[in-house]
This record gives sequence, C-alpha cells and structure tokens, in this order.
Amino acid sequence: MKSNAWKPYVIFTALTEAVGLLAGFLTQDGLENYGSILKSALTPPAFVFPLVWTILFALMGIGAARVWRAPPSRARTGGIRLFVLQLAVNFFWSLIFFRWQAFGGSFLWLVLLWVLIWGMILSFAKADLKAALLQIPYLLWVTFAGYLN
Repeated sequence: MKSNAWKPYVIFTALTEAVGLLAGFLTQDGLENYGSILKSALTPPAFVFPLVWTILFALMGIGAARVWRAPPSRARTGGIRLFVLQLAVNFFWSLIFFRWQAFGGSFLWLVLLWVLIWGMILSFAKADLKAALLQIPYLLWVTFAGYLN
C-alpha cells in the first residue's frame, strides 16, 4: 500500500464526523424538547444515538474512501456524488426533525435519504463491494429511524 493511501480514509471519515457534529451542535435546543415527544417503546435510550451515529459516520467515511481509491469509473463518480448528496440530506434531516420539529416533513425527508442511501449502496457496489456492504448498517438504522419518526 502506498504511504499516503490512508489520507482518503482520514479525510472522508473526518468529513462525515464533522457533518454529524455540526448537525448535533445546531440541534441542541431541539433535543431539549425531544424528551417531551411521545415515543415508541422501541426507542433506544438517548445515549445510544450519538454512539450509533459516530459508528455509522465512520463506516460512511471508510466506504467513501474505498470508492475514492477505486479505479476511475462512472460508478465511482456516481457513488461519490451520491455520498455527498446523501450526507447533505442527512444533515438537514436533523434540523428538520430536532430544530424545527416538523415531524411529517422530516419523515418525507427521511424517505428521500433512504432512497439516496440505497442508490449510494448500489453505486458503491459497482466500484467496491466492501464499501457498499459497509453502508448496510446505515440503511438499516435509517429504516429504524423511519419507524421511530
């Protein structure tokens, strides 16, 4: 492996984690009201969410880095574009749900996110199968988030 082969992993993982941290910072006020919202019996304790998202963002970053390092192709380009787009949609979901508490709108936004993640997985699979498989927990968690929403 080249000596600088680790750089895309650091960059993509740092990018995804930064998006998550920024979304968390911008939604702090809304999290205070979250405690008063009626929730499903399957809703995990509050401490679970940041742990799960930290792991999911890391998996997203690692997957994107693997695709970035794949040979140039339409799948690679499309996969990276979908990665960036779904990351932006993910960021705004937090604002829609927690900050603005638009629960119906956030559900529709989550459906869009789910479709983008699925597309990203399919595109990643053409460039790097392992990168695609790393996104499965993310898709499952967003599916669960749809149920909770």
